[in-house]
Amino acid sequence: MSEPQAAQKPERVYSAMARPGLRLLIPLVVACGMFMENLDSTILATSIPQMAESLGENPLHLNIAITSYLLSLAVFIPISGWVADRFGARSVFCLAIAVFTLGSALCGLADSLPMLVVTRILQGLGGAMMTPVGRLIMLKSFPKSELVTAMSYVTLPALIGPAIGPLVGGFLTTYISWRWIFYINIPIGLIGIALAFRYIENFRSATQSRFDFLGFVLCGIGLASTQLGLEYAGRHLISNALEAAILAVAALSLAAYGFYARRKPKPAVDLTIFRNRIFRIAVIGGAICRTGLGALPFLLPLMLQIPFGLSAFRSGSITFVLAIGSMVMKTAAPPMLRTFGFRRLLVGNAVVVGLMTMCLALVRADTPHWLLMVGLLVFGFFRSMQFTCMNALGYADLTDANVSTGSSVASVGQQLSQSFGVAIGATLLALFSGGAKEPAAADFVPTFIAVGMLPIFSLSFFTRLKPEDGSQVSGHLAQPAARS
Repeated sequence: MSEPQAAQKPERVYSAMARPGLRLLIPLVVACGMFMENLDSTILATSIPQMAESLGENPLHLNIAITSYLLSLAVFIPISGWVADRFGARSVFCLAIAVFTLGSALCGLADSLPMLVVTRILQGLGGAMMTPVGRLIMLKSFPKSELVTAMSYVTLPALIGPAIGPLVGGFLTTYISWRWIFYINIPIGLIGIALAFRYIENFRSATQSRFDFLGFVLCGIGLASTQLGLEYAGRHLISNALEAAILAVAALSLAAYGFYARRKPKPAVDLTIFRNRIFRIAVIGGAICRTGLGALPFLLPLMLQIPFGLSAFRSGSITFVLAIGSMVMKTAAPPMLRTFGFRRLLVGNAVVVGLMTMCLALVRADTPHWLLMVGLLVFGFFRSMQFTCMNALGYADLTDANVSTGSSVASVGQQLSQSFGVAIGATLLALFSGGAKEPAAADFVPTFIAVGMLPIFSLSFFTRLKPEDGSQVSGHLAQPAARS
């Protein structure tokens, strides 16, 4: 046997390319889990008054039902990559959907606030595994040349879920019962499990490290404290001293984990992945951009319902057009990336979505609904384009050796940045309203301008991209520089 023949490795066969139908089926199976997780992140807000009345609680106390879910996500997402490598991506993905579905059913049966909080934490445990493991399945099922198209299908539920959450929540709560905002996940979950077992390969890592329990605890405390501190910031629900203590615990825990992770061979969250320049730009720049865009699902329905006086159902029927714009974008993303590449598209689109966010400050109570819906339709297109490009760029330069870590770290950044967006939007609104119980229309003007600046700030990262970065994913080939 000759030496070149001995060194030759067989070309990897991607499961999605083996059968044409799997190119659509695999993204749709992953989308089942992501749809439930993203729908649940917004559907609860419209039902809080009815839930509080049913459980005999003050509506302000129901904030813990939202916070407990977000805290559970923040704590458990970092270990998703290790769990998937150890037990198999398909097995963990199916178990995550089952846990989330069980948690949803128990939330619907809750007869007290403590029971609701416990079952929401169980939901969060399932949701923490669904999203990053689902992305890991995509990365191992498709070659990089097909990743943008495949990720376009997967990111669609991430945009549709928050868009239709207020509409679905308002309808179910008004005409049936708030408990059905949780029961709706049961059939979706069962379908997702059945399809996953049928069509998804059970990917495992060739090498498996020991679980880093101490790192998991330090990272979990840090992320949970950060999320909790931002949730309470500016809302005057706890004392200033307690809020400062929570933020101090967050800073100390994250600093301790950073010190610990540099000396641990296989930490719970491997921060060395940020040495990858493209990944670093995609995650950090994307987090800044997502924080600004993540405030919209909270701020826009609130403005339409409180100062403008629309019902929850009517408000949801207006904001739903954001999802329509997202759907239109899905066919446009691959050819636009081939034409312009990641750098030009992310830089130009960050400016567009930032300015369009600021333009929401111009909306008034007498603004024609058709005009607002047209604007949101266009906004939904560019907002979805930015999310799709940021998601795909993050995985453009990863290998089989670090894709699990990259998926977990990217998912943590995406989840926290969207949650931070809600927290920052609420804090700014409370600041500009002077602590009033109900904000006025004028209070939303500076709030939208402020959160619209965040996508503009993300340019400080996206402009560091090279024209050829991510070309394996985008299909864009940079023109060679002209010789002098």
